[in-house]
Amino acid sequence: MPDHPHDHDHEHDHHHDHPHDAHAANEDDDLELTEHEAKFIALKGMLIEQGILTADEIRVRLESNELRTPHQAARMVAKAWVDPDYRARMMADAKKAAIELGIPVTEAALVALENTPDMHNVVVCTLCSCYPRSLLGEPPAFYVSKAYRSRTVREPRKVLREFGLDFPDTTEIRVHDSNADLRYVVIPRRPDGSEGMSEEQLAALVCRDSLIGCALALDPGRVAAADPESPHHQ
Repeated sequence: MPDHPHDHDHEHDHHHDHPHDAHAANEDDDLELTEHEAKFIALKGMLIEQGILTADEIRVRLESNELRTPHQAARMVAKAWVDPDYRARMMADAKKAAIELGIPVTEAALVALENTPDMHNVVVCTLCSCYPRSLLGEPPAFYVSKAYRSRTVREPRKVLREFGLDFPDTTEIRVHDSNADLRYVVIPRRPDGSEGMSEEQLAALVCRDSLIGCALALDPGRVAAADPESPHHQ
């Protein structure tokens, strides 16, 4: 699959040249998210019936995907929050930084994007669903929807407000367009009140959507209040 532009600042005009396979785009466009499970079952049955894949091959892939959860990237983020040297290595080459922690990454390249008070990064794939699956598992349903893919590049602030994120005008919103060879992972801002927490505790604050810029890291106080077993529970 050929490359296409990425790392756009969508506060300004731009053009998309995203030459993904047209058939794949149509499959995404036709996706009815409310019937996702039914469509998956139908597709699986078709693949097996036509001899494209066996039931065992599909099962092995699903089991492999289940092992690739956002917790892997959360470990990287937690370490980056407490270790400036690791953070620098992650920003320089996120794939190498993942491998350093024993996390395999199959994508050709992985870039880390750091959110700051002045810059908020959000990730999209405008014409299909390129996503760092080896690190985060399968993408959330909204990520592959036509509405998210088209609207995020046109009106990112409005889309983020719908996710509950309302930034001041002084905060630049930058949209990054994934492609077949280049994927992104966001380092969310470390939340206030997380001082003194261990890396394991910090990793629990990193939710899946924060790793693509559609959420903030969780509030430590709320996490503690919801979990009586938490060492920070009052």
